[in-house]
Amino acid sequence: MTARLTVVGCSGSYPGPDSPASCYLLEAEHAGRTTRILLDLGNGALGQLHHYVDPLTIDAVFLSHLHADHCLDLCGYYVMRKYHPTGAQPRIPVWGPSDTAGRMARAYDLPVDPGMSEEFDFRTHGEPVEVGPFLVETVPVAHPVEAYALKVTVGGRTLVYSGDTAACPALTELATGADVLLCEASFRDADDNPPDLHLTGSECGSTATTAGVGRLVLTHVPPWHDAQVALAEARTTWQGPLDLATAGMVIDL
Repeated sequence: MTARLTVVGCSGSYPGPDSPASCYLLEAEHAGRTTRILLDLGNGALGQLHHYVDPLTIDAVFLSHLHADHCLDLCGYYVMRKYHPTGAQPRIPVWGPSDTAGRMARAYDLPVDPGMSEEFDFRTHGEPVEVGPFLVETVPVAHPVEAYALKVTVGGRTLVYSGDTAACPALTELATGADVLLCEASFRDADDNPPDLHLTGSECGSTATTAGVGRLVLTHVPPWHDAQVALAEARTTWQGPLDLATAGMVIDL
């Protein structure tokens, strides 16, 4: 089975001049149709998603955490699914941290009941989840809010997405043996960075080396930083295949 990852958005902290915020599309053929899931749906991503697929064909959304650059375009997606001219669309599952339903209702100034629950079936991260051919596992990671790294297994291949996190054993353990590690590189080694917030490029590289991954892809570099610095830092601690995520990038798993 061939699965494909498309980087819809990879800008860190807010949409940048070349990319919306975090959103990753995974597609694979299963049972005579294409199953599609999203990892995060950050601000600016929904519009760009139209370039790659009809957003109404998404089967499920997985949110790493509830900061705006990872979840806020669920508001626009709610409008699209509720008011589409072809009629209200069927509910689809949205997995996320606890109180995702409340967070999204508040973001759109809706009453919590029903909020967006008539459009989305909100579920809380916990046990592994199967959506078509995809098996999705989550672990809590180090960030100021409830946040998760995600592991997606499909056709015997694995992708691990760090979400937003500082270096932590949970991410390394989840990424062990992964074919692709999609890892955030928001900080620079030379700066006085706050603890338990984000990774530097070298920390991404160290995580990839310890975990023994097949390929490291850096993502979530904020627009105020030079992404080439993150790449250079990662190369000091990682000697394997290394790439920088860019909007529209396609990775075959």
